[in-house]
Amino acid sequence: MATKVAKVGIKKQAGLLYFVDKDGDVSCAKMARGKTKSKAKPKKVAKVGIKKQSGFLYFVDKHGDISCAKMVRGGKKKKAKKKKVAKKKPAKKKVAKKKPAKKKVAKKKVAKKKPAKKKVAKKKVAKKKPAKKKK
Repeated sequence: MATKVAKVGIKKQAGLLYFVDKDGDVSCAKMARGKTKSKAKPKKVAKVGIKKQSGFLYFVDKHGDISCAKMVRGGKKKKAKKKKVAKKKPAKKKVAKKKPAKKKVAKKKVAKKKPAKKKVAKKKVAKKKPAKKKK
């Protein structure tokens, strides 16, 4: 799959990421572990000056040389879908539905009730019978 482009013979150190930069040279940077980001800028390890072609991936292989491989794009291929011709159905006439008219609700007038006057019942005063005279 991969073809060697240039023999460089770099010895790799653990914890460093080796890559081919924009200029076609080999550079290395400290690998980010976890959520920490390294603030150190990449260092050039070897000046090679390769001309990169588009559509190819350039990398440093296990022998320390620069190799390239054609980039695989797209992943799983999609099947071509057949276009189904839909049968045209006759258009149905739209019947406008009449909305029932809303009846206005008349507000009932509520007559204020006057407080009822209490009828004062007159007490009947019992007439005193005249006392009987003793004989």
